[in-house]
Amino acid sequence: MGKKVKKEVEPPPKDVFDPLLIESKTAATVVLMLNSPEEEVLAKACDALYKFASKGDENKVTLLGLGAVEHLYKLISHEDPIVRRNAIMVFGIMASNHDVKKLLRELDVTNSLISQLAPEEDVVIHEFATLCLAHMAVEYTTKVQIFEQGGLEPLIRLLGSPDPDVKKNSVECIYLLVQDFQSRAAVRALNVIPPLLELLKSEYPVIQLLALKTLEVISKDGETRIILGENKGLDCLLKILETNEFSDLHVEALAVLGNCLEDVHTLQLIQQTGGLKKLLSFVGISTVPDIQKNAAKAITRAAYDSENRKILNEEEVEKCLINLLEIDNDGVKVAASQAISAMCENLASKRVFGLQGIPQLVQLLSSDNEEVKEAAVTALANLTAASPSNASALDILEEINLSTGRKNNFSEAALEKLLDNNLSQKYSRMGYLSSSNIITDGFYDCGQIKPGMKFLSLEELSMQELTDRRAIIFINAKPQEDVLAVEEKAQDSSYEQTILSPSITRKCSREKARKGKGKKEEEKMKEVTEVISKVHDEINLEKSHWLPPPDFILLDYINDATKTILPLTTTREQVVALAQFVADKMGGPIERDKLHDFGWELHISEIEFELKCNVVPIGKVKKGTFYHRALLFKVIADRIGIGCSLVRGEYNRAWNEVKLVDESPQGIAGLLLPPQEYIVDLTFEPGFLMKQGSAEADRYKRI
Repeated sequence: MGKKVKKEVEPPPKDVFDPLLIESKTAATVVLMLNSPEEEVLAKACDALYKFASKGDENKVTLLGLGAVEHLYKLISHEDPIVRRNAIMVFGIMASNHDVKKLLRELDVTNSLISQLAPEEDVVIHEFATLCLAHMAVEYTTKVQIFEQGGLEPLIRLLGSPDPDVKKNSVECIYLLVQDFQSRAAVRALNVIPPLLELLKSEYPVIQLLALKTLEVISKDGETRIILGENKGLDCLLKILETNEFSDLHVEALAVLGNCLEDVHTLQLIQQTGGLKKLLSFVGISTVPDIQKNAAKAITRAAYDSENRKILNEEEVEKCLINLLEIDNDGVKVAASQAISAMCENLASKRVFGLQGIPQLVQLLSSDNEEVKEAAVTALANLTAASPSNASALDILEEINLSTGRKNNFSEAALEKLLDNNLSQKYSRMGYLSSSNIITDGFYDCGQIKPGMKFLSLEELSMQELTDRRAIIFINAKPQEDVLAVEEKAQDSSYEQTILSPSITRKCSREKARKGKGKKEEEKMKEVTEVISKVHDEINLEKSHWLPPPDFILLDYINDATKTILPLTTTREQVVALAQFVADKMGGPIERDKLHDFGWELHISEIEFELKCNVVPIGKVKKGTFYHRALLFKVIADRIGIGCSLVRGEYNRAWNEVKLVDESPQGIAGLLLPPQEYIVDLTFEPGFLMKQGSAEADRYKRI
């Protein structure tokens, strides 16, 4: 065997640079390294920035100021998977900062992030891309982008990821997206129910909670509830309620079931399997106010349907509600009283409540909580209406009114009078304006405010920063020559721009209650007048001289309606013509199954962005949904003498109610028929009149 010759080692090429370990203790230097052509340098720089940003919000702001976000944006689509992964990790951790989110929206990063959700990508990329999207999806404009760029499908697919962080981020993002109607319809089509139900089995409570919250939102849709039942979702929810270990999920599980109770078919299914009895029993033994309150609200929604009322009566729901009236929580008492009001439509329930519920409701009239008293009064009114056997509640009320210590109806009368002088606040608080409540210039719809919250003036609302909350729609159709005269009218104490703070009202009510003891009835009435005068004086001291800009488009609408609709022969013709006129100005008829494609929310957001203000003149709205159209109809109807009311529903629904006299039957000349109440269709078949109480009218009012 020959001698082995040792192979000589070749020297390295002279033009190759030896590897250099780079270290830096300043963030600025690391940010500069993001420009390097070396993949190893880029990966290490991103890793260092991730650790730096993870230490706190101040560090994220520092990196933002150094321009790190713009550099990282170029790297999230880098061909090297490690560089891409590390860059996305930095994005995911930094996106929790408000200013970073703002810049990410400007850079339009959602499309790039969605592309990283492909099945072949690394699970870490999935984790931080979904984290970034979840942080950004709190903003309405980003929700629209994610939806339009096809982000829902990969997010739903990732609900089945083996990684719990990916699941958590994905379901959180979906939860934020389905707050909007179009996304709710889309996730149903993408079969989101099975993977959400699968998440309820997760060992991580936060994943279970987010899945339930998402189910609660999407189950507001009837078709989704059907799919939920077909996938045995009701059984899953009832099992959660039966398991003490899942007590932290009971409120949310009940909220989903509450939505399901609205459907007759679903309620029958729950009843047949014994689930309804279990549900009512669970509410009866629960000591959690939120569970008790949500259960009562669910019963209220279910009781809108006559068949549902029969089923609930068969399961003796009345006992459950009467017991809830005695719970030491005002929210529970209000919800229970409202449920009783709804169930009163069933005569059998009405008799049960009359025998057992009236004493408890009367006791609630002495509550310090105005909302409790209002709900109790409404329930008593419904119980005593057309029911002689229940009318003896009236004797108890008269006794209370004669008691100087317990009487409080004068303060309530003062509030009602003041609300009638301020229709903006009345509509916000009560959700209803009658035909005698004429909308004038200065009216604005800011949505329903929660009890106890301050009702803000139009000026205060106009000074707020631009938000993604619903726009404030205001009315001001003053002719151009009258604009300057508005300032003089602002000095008048009855000018609608003035608002009454609820806190002032309650203060007056308490003061009156203290002063009124032992005084004669005529002295009490005098006090009420003084209270009203005093409150007006307080308001005048705080009155602002800010004037809303005029809405000349609305003025043109009113002028056009005066010329073309007012001359029509009958009120019915005027109502139909006005409905078609309003629909034409608000984007035209909408096909019922394409409602989610109408895109009115984006249109309103664009107007707010254009005006740099949350306050939008109604004439600017060219794509309006139910509540925009109903408000415009009421405004013009009031100007041309058509009597109609305005009613606010749930989930952006609102409608107009009109009273019309039908034609006399043939052969019976001169017969005067009583007026019938109709709901005016302004959306699907503009001008179609639906009789109040009909199935089509009820369908128009609710989703």
